[in-house]
Amino acid sequence: MRTYVAKGEEAEALKVGANWFVVDATNQVLGRLATKVARVLIGKDKPSFTPYLDSGDHVVVINADKIRMTGNKLEQKVYYSHSGYPGGLKEVPAKRVREAKPEWMVREAIIGMLPKNKLRARRLKKLRVYRDASGLSRHTGQKPQPLAL
Repeated sequence: MRTYVAKGEEAEALKVGANWFVVDATNQVLGRLATKVARVLIGKDKPSFTPYLDSGDHVVVINADKIRMTGNKLEQKVYYSHSGYPGGLKEVPAKRVREAKPEWMVREAIIGMLPKNKLRARRLKKLRVYRDASGLSRHTGQKPQPLAL
């Protein structure tokens, strides 16, 4: 059985009409939420999925501050960043990141689930993450549909 892959003008026609979805992160496990949102951003669940085209949908994640982490990750997980200078390594525990900027933590988890290729930046532009539900009011014009996870 051959796999269908759209080519040329047919492939361009498939890119039109991206949907908008809203995901409520309340009581969702961080990693599981990230994988499901990444699949929607990639467009993997669509029958017209083509690996070399960005055919994914827009996703708005709300209530990032109510995300859940399993096990002892909240105390043991550490986020690292380096300034590029000697001795410039910074370590921040997940508990402090969650208090200060939970939307960054959710965004980083989703970024890690996306394929590392040239379409990654374009797919990330379709992702919006907000700390609470008030961010959803910015996207009422797009009429986002709730995404069941």
